[in-house]
Amino acid sequence: MKKTVALHTLGCKLNFSETSTIGRLLEQEGFVKKEFDEMADVYVINTCSVTDNADKECRQLVRKIQRKAPGAMVVITGCYAQLKPAAIAAIPGVDLVLGAAEKFNIVHHLKDITKGDSTKICSCDIEDVNSFTASHSINDRTRVFLKVQDGCDYSCSFCTIPMARGKSRSDSIQNILENVKAITAQGAKEIVLTGINLGDYFSSPSLLLKEKGVAKINADRKYLNADLLSLIQELDKLEGIERFRISSIEPNLLSR
Repeated sequence: MKKTVALHTLGCKLNFSETSTIGRLLEQEGFVKKEFDEMADVYVINTCSVTDNADKECRQLVRKIQRKAPGAMVVITGCYAQLKPAAIAAIPGVDLVLGAAEKFNIVHHLKDITKGDSTKICSCDIEDVNSFTASHSINDRTRVFLKVQDGCDYSCSFCTIPMARGKSRSDSIQNILENVKAITAQGAKEIVLTGINLGDYFSSPSLLLKEKGVAKINADRKYLNADLLSLIQELDKLEGIERFRISSIEPNLLSR
């Protein structure tokens, strides 16, 4: 019998896009998705830590799972998992804690744990979080949330995001265009561009080189060092999507 998984998102649209991607990764491994209020073999909670209420809600959800399905595997990932992995691991019922660099390796980690083992923490130093993993939602809502940027370079005293997400980094325009075409082919009509600090979008040569290799970077040279306006102009040339939205942006980051 195939294993089942239920997923829940706390926080922003970016988290939602990543939860959807994690769900597809698990489906590719044979898991069957269930609603979060249904019985499942594995429960995944993608957390936020912008407010204390998000932390509290995570604990409440774990207690709810324990009452409903005490034999189920419980995985916590997201910003709260990166910031306070030990505190989460101490919550009764939590089996696996995945930090920022490990959330998309969930399939691998689930293969290495058994219910009843000591809680496994797979976290990392936030300074080591420097890669970008493309994510988008599909078939979850009418709109598709597409992650094009992650992290933040600003150290505001009231915000924990840089410590939870790492430095600002972005997807390449070429990869974004390819993802949008794939999303369009599945019938989507509206895409919301999401990011932690969307105005800091920047398609860097180093990322493109890492993703595509030397031959590809030469072919895509027109997309190097491109900002958010460049991305929007390229997206506007595509057919099939009726509307693009920008989830949020800081006015001071608009240069023209």
